[in-house]
Amino acid sequence: MKKELIFPTPSRKGFITNYPPYRQWKRTAAESILPGKPINVYVHIPFCIQRCAYCYYRTNDLKGIDRRKFLNRYVDALCREIELTAQKFHLQDRPVLSIYFGGGTPTILTSDQLERLGKTLFEHLNVDSPEFTVEAEPVTLTPKKAALLKKMHVNRISLGVQSFRDEILEICNRLDNEEKALKAVDIARSMGAVVNIDLLSGLAAEKGDSWAYTIDRALSSGAESITIYKMELYANTDYYKSLRRKKIELPDNDNELSFMNHALDEFEKADYLPWCFFTFTKNGNYKHTYISSVWEGNDCFAFGASAFGELGSRLYQNTNDEEKYMSRLEAGELPVNRGYHLTGLEQMIRTVLLGMKLLSLDLEKFRQRFGIPLETLCGEAIDKMEGEGYITTTKDALTLTRKGILYGDYTGRCLAAPLVEMGK
Repeated sequence: MKKELIFPTPSRKGFITNYPPYRQWKRTAAESILPGKPINVYVHIPFCIQRCAYCYYRTNDLKGIDRRKFLNRYVDALCREIELTAQKFHLQDRPVLSIYFGGGTPTILTSDQLERLGKTLFEHLNVDSPEFTVEAEPVTLTPKKAALLKKMHVNRISLGVQSFRDEILEICNRLDNEEKALKAVDIARSMGAVVNIDLLSGLAAEKGDSWAYTIDRALSSGAESITIYKMELYANTDYYKSLRRKKIELPDNDNELSFMNHALDEFEKADYLPWCFFTFTKNGNYKHTYISSVWEGNDCFAFGASAFGELGSRLYQNTNDEEKYMSRLEAGELPVNRGYHLTGLEQMIRTVLLGMKLLSLDLEKFRQRFGIPLETLCGEAIDKMEGEGYITTTKDALTLTRKGILYGDYTGRCLAAPLVEMGK
């Protein structure tokens, strides 16, 4: 039965000065009100030496221009953005928890350009000993560049391998092959860095035996971390055009699902355990700090054309036009192009969607942050997901099962569905 609302008696008494009333406030210290909260840093390098057939991202292969001159100007703009942002937001007062160079291909930059960028970060931000990740294509990671990255205190390398079968890579229009990929793993490991290998499930011409080979080579490479993304087909890719012309064939959903089941079996045998639903690491160690911190809602300052960051309940993105990006910074202006202020309900949805990526959602943290139990808001969805075997539940957390890991974001979307409906 719905509880009857009790309204106060009409009166001009009871002037409200604040809410909640001061009598509910607790004694605290200034440090707990104005903390130097840690931040995450993302640096975007939207350039590649190759355009992969499946890639739908907005990247520039720099063909037909003076690459070194253009990249020098872009790095100048990046350094200026870091300097201006650090001054405006007093970032020296906030320790850096993690740094992530993403792309594109960050290792397309020369050693000089990378070194200049690293020096700027350490000069203008509060950098001590953060997790420092750099994405790399195998063909761009040389021993000389690896030595420079080590000097910059890079301690995590994420290699975009995608497949260890040369015939699969050739269809993808990639310059890499198995030999180059394995050499890149060895170079990265020689730095003393944690090595992550990115693979794509569902590439053109992939069969059970070729996929099994790729998983075996990834496990035997010595990499501490293996990430598997599902290949998604978009209309702006060469894959899409080739598929329409019947030049390639993609695995169907059932085949792709069997590939992932095989990978999960092999990872379990080798003691590669998940810390999120698509990344598996030796004994469950080597958790990726940057990703987990951002998904948990911690602040992320983003630098570079089209880079997007998160500050509290506000999201923002820089202009994706590289010329505008560089010109605005050359004029002393920050290049932010658009933003979004999350409502309280949208923050709840985001917490569920991104939180479930990390395998387990802390119910008490949700209640403390939003003031209401998730079970009250999404009880029916929780029961459905548990009944169908996607999650297990305790009074403390919702946790993905193997089936939940296999279906990835489907579980998060189902759990958040009641919250999405509330916003309509």
